[in-house]
Amino acid sequence: MLKPLRIILWALVAIATVSAAAYVYLDRQNAIAIAPAAIGGPFKLAASSGDTVDSETLKGQPFAVFFGFTHCPDVCPTTLYEMSSALGKLGSEAKDLKVFFITVDPERDTTAFLKSYLTSFDPRIVGLRPSLEQLPEIAKSYRVFYEKVRTEDGDYTMNHTALVYLMDRQGRFFGTLDFEEKPEVRLAKLRRLLKEG
Repeated sequence: MLKPLRIILWALVAIATVSAAAYVYLDRQNAIAIAPAAIGGPFKLAASSGDTVDSETLKGQPFAVFFGFTHCPDVCPTTLYEMSSALGKLGSEAKDLKVFFITVDPERDTTAFLKSYLTSFDPRIVGLRPSLEQLPEIAKSYRVFYEKVRTEDGDYTMNHTALVYLMDRQGRFFGTLDFEEKPEVRLAKLRRLLKEG
């Protein structure tokens, strides 16, 4: 009589142990799922406006970051045009939104050249130029891929990540805008960013 009772008790202990382990595992997975991604980091970069942009002074304002280069034939001008269009549609809603175009080609993209290049887009888009030493660090903090690729004519182009990174008012990663995303989706994401916090 005691043996079946002992088996039932051990079975209950086993079930309780498995249930507790499953609860802890699922709780941790949920915590991982809702934790913000570790994207972004502090920066202090020369700007096309002639001054320096320090990420510490951006606290309290949302901002967007796009990595590219001025000699880019399609992705960069298209993305900057799309951002300009979105900013135009948002109007005064986006008065607090900063948009930064960070070059991955600081050898050719001087701050003066960035300033000239960006005159074709919304004036709220500011060019930032890291030094060759700063570029790997900021690219790593935003998980941005970039590489120099030699062309047949002896020149070079740059391969790079084509995402716009959205950062909230605390400087935390909020989300991304994808290349050639539908305009209504882009606007909805930007409006959510602007309403956050």
